[in-house]
Amino acid sequence: MSELLIKDGTVISQGKKFKADVLVADGKIVGVGQNLTPSPETDVISAEGKYISAGFIDLHTHGCGGADFMDGEVSDYATALATHAHHGTTLLYPTTLSSTTESLDVALSNYQKAVQAGLKGAQMGGLHLEGPYFAYEMKGAQDPRYLRNPQPEEYMTLLEKYDGIIARWSLAPELEGAVDMAKELRSRGIVVAMGHTNATFEECERAFEAGFTHTTHFYSCMSTITRRNARRYAGAVEFGYYCDGVTCELIGDGIHVPQSLLKLMFKIKGAERIALCTDSMRGAGMPDGIYKLGSLTEGQDVVVEEGVAKLMDRSAFAGSVATMDRVVRTVQRLTERPLEEIIISVTETPARIMGCADSKGTIEVGKDADIVIFDEGVNICHTIIGGEVFYSKQ
Repeated sequence: MSELLIKDGTVISQGKKFKADVLVADGKIVGVGQNLTPSPETDVISAEGKYISAGFIDLHTHGCGGADFMDGEVSDYATALATHAHHGTTLLYPTTLSSTTESLDVALSNYQKAVQAGLKGAQMGGLHLEGPYFAYEMKGAQDPRYLRNPQPEEYMTLLEKYDGIIARWSLAPELEGAVDMAKELRSRGIVVAMGHTNATFEECERAFEAGFTHTTHFYSCMSTITRRNARRYAGAVEFGYYCDGVTCELIGDGIHVPQSLLKLMFKIKGAERIALCTDSMRGAGMPDGIYKLGSLTEGQDVVVEEGVAKLMDRSAFAGSVATMDRVVRTVQRLTERPLEEIIISVTETPARIMGCADSKGTIEVGKDADIVIFDEGVNICHTIIGGEVFYSKQ
């Protein structure tokens, strides 16, 4: 057996911090405790008092390191997966943008090719289709040319052709046909999320009953209280707070959701129902400049200035340039919550949302050896994926 022992660290898992060594064999965690003794053949990493956590899980990312998952080349996937792993992400869900059905077909096919290539870096848990079934009023950075209502002849073709590839689909629940689509997705084990939505509270209730259990970048492009003929109507934001069965995804760059709302979310909803994500685009991990959001051939130009991605007219954010290490340290600083609580929202909660908590998300015997070691400033020192050291800070 190939063995790895991580010694003298502080484990963060299940909302707790404790001193422990972690022993890994053949890609699994086989021991957690103090003063574990390695065999002569065991590789040893001294954590030197640093934190040991399950690897970060990013539910929503479009790319990183100059590459976008819509570009389509295996090399683009390789770049994005490696860059994310350098920042502590060990599992992610590549995310598309609203586009033609033909482009989505190509994106799904390219994902299959990337899986077959056996790329190193962050693992992929399946595709997250973001759109194209969104409310025009809440389009944000989604290209309005491609927004439309769900069409069974479109989505059923993709579902049948790429069975088991789609892990999550985000759509606006108030659109005609969205409830029927959600029922179909749930029957296939696909996570259904409310996103880019102008739904009322009541429409969200009906959507939840049909299988919408998650929200895409909560607060961003999401309806809230409105007045119509002098009466007030609650929206998707209020429903997200109200419904215990709904989990909420937050972009944790400190820009999309300000400090006050981050504090409110963690106080009311709690880390057990919050999944922090990057919603990163190709500019993540890159200098300021002009980048394409989406594929190089069909995407939109966006400007990244002072670490913030925006549409060229500055009318809306255009994804983020955050990485998961930045997300953890930013949200911990802004909310002033304990670090072990923030870690829940980048490990355990996303694993539970995506149905892989039996193997991911905590430092426990029997779990996959997807592990990150980081210092007090959440600077990544080691990223271990499947028991193998992928990244080690020199």
